[in-house]
Amino acid sequence: MTIRDVKIEYQQKLATLYEPKEIQSIFELVAETIGFSKNLLVLKSNEDLSEQQRLYFYSCLQRLEKAEPVQYVRGKADFYDLQFLVNPAVLIPRPETEELVHLVKNENLGCRGKIIDLGTGSGCIAVSLAKNIKSAKISALDISSAALEIAKQNAKNNEVEVEFILGDMQDSQCVPEDELFDVIVSNPPYVCNSEKNEMRPNVLQYEPHLALFVDEDTNPLQFYKAIVQFSQKHLSENGFVYCEINETLGMETQKLFVENGFANCQILKDLFGKDRFVKASRK
Repeated sequence: MTIRDVKIEYQQKLATLYEPKEIQSIFELVAETIGFSKNLLVLKSNEDLSEQQRLYFYSCLQRLEKAEPVQYVRGKADFYDLQFLVNPAVLIPRPETEELVHLVKNENLGCRGKIIDLGTGSGCIAVSLAKNIKSAKISALDISSAALEIAKQNAKNNEVEVEFILGDMQDSQCVPEDELFDVIVSNPPYVCNSEKNEMRPNVLQYEPHLALFVDEDTNPLQFYKAIVQFSQKHLSENGFVYCEINETLGMETQKLFVENGFANCQILKDLFGKDRFVKASRK
């Protein structure tokens, strides 16, 4: 059994779930986990695999056939040039969130104050900011103790210091009343239940709904209201808040911040031209 043989089987058995280019990427990620770079996949394509290698490829394929995301199969995901442990307790980091990190980093490189990530999940935002804005003190909050355990390990693996807080962003008292932050950043749940039929099975069946969906379609901005309330109490006078948003609710999210006294409120687009982020300041 060669790498070429295994690759063909991946292409055949995953064809109903993914496009050919996606299957290629998935196969490369699985192979990379056991030491096969893209170059080695080509150079050794006709060499026989060891029994251990063959069993690994097929154990992964069995999980992938059930639509389990490749990141969970591997137990890790790449994000902003770093690697993060992931499991079904945390959302898989998305490219759009890399854009959010890039925006916050570029605009706050000299920050010597405090930055907090609300709803940190795997810690990908907080850890990436800690790695790139070394002068700032980074905190990260999440309601899930299981998610925080993953986030703590990711901070340790990436050799950064992050203060992790177990708490609910919808409770503005989840941090001390007098604590102020220069930057508040969040990628909160923002997918409406009505959007579920547009989502892939690998997302719906495996990723944590707590991190994806708002409780009620009648209140799609529930977590942005919480971020507004938290920011009113805990954002410093010259501070900024950055949020990833639902692309269909950009104007509504912007209006929410403006109506609650925030200034310089902007809707920013992602690389695909979709409304993806809101940025606002206290003054």
